[in-house]
Amino acid sequence: MSLQTTDSISDLITRIRNAIAVGKNEVRVPTSKLKKAVAEELKKANYLTAVEVEEAKPRDILHIVINEPGMSANINEIAKVSKPGKRVYVGANEIPLIQSGRGIVLVSTSKGILNGFAARKAKLGGELLVKVY
Repeated sequence: MSLQTTDSISDLITRIRNAIAVGKNEVRVPTSKLKKAVAEELKKANYLTAVEVEEAKPRDILHIVINEPGMSANINEIAKVSKPGKRVYVGANEIPLIQSGRGIVLVSTSKGILNGFAARKAKLGGELLVKVY
């Protein structure tokens, strides 16, 4: 019996948050294109150390390394903004700054998952997915 989540990004964010809270430096989750794209953007912003896909049956596994052993995590807070019951959409000029620009927000745009700075630069709005600092 497998558990099916309705919000896969929330599941990913919660697993990362819980791993940081108990001092683990890596997490494994069932993969999807959206989860991989979110994790890759977090890696580009230096919040994660490594993201790789491990092939497995019946579904591939997304292996995320949060930080090196013995090091503290770069993530102080990570939260889902848009939820299944209340979607949050913004225009390019409405994308919020997180912690006066020290954090990032991930936006689902027509060009894929982008961080807030890249989405603003490309003049693309979309659904606010995650805020991190």
